[in-house]
Amino acid sequence: MSVVDLKKPADAEEPAPTKFSHVKEGDTQFHGDGLRDFFEYRDLGIADATNGKVIAHLVRAKNPPEEGTGWHRHIADFQIVLMTKGWARFMYEDKETFVQAGDCVHQRPGITHYLFDYSPDMEYLEIVGPADFGTVDAAPPPGIKVPPITPWK
Repeated sequence: MSVVDLKKPADAEEPAPTKFSHVKEGDTQFHGDGLRDFFEYRDLGIADATNGKVIAHLVRAKNPPEEGTGWHRHIADFQIVLMTKGWARFMYEDKETFVQAGDCVHQRPGITHYLFDYSPDMEYLEIVGPADFGTVDAAPPPGIKVPPITPWK
């Protein structure tokens, strides 16, 4: 992984808030240290390059869905999920949403959601700002039942 500081012009007051970053596939590995123990995460170096303004990581399925993520919301200014492989089913408030490879979802700040089902090959790129975003449990919308999961074979 290479990171290069890019400075503002000499007449600027402070250094640029970001650095150039190029992370190659073998530079970082998937690991289980992340928000969910049934997923694996691969850091793409963006949190470091942006001095914590944004995080970008690949997330992939490690274990079959059992209970999913539970209802929660993130304390973040910005979040997108770009499905790169497989599929996942989410509840966004009262709406079931099927997300498959090639789809991009913008999760508006504070939206209550639940990822409850996904394929064994599921992998997505998640970009969130700030990098140290928070996650808090949330109550489900009134009267909403989560649909059943699809068992892995």
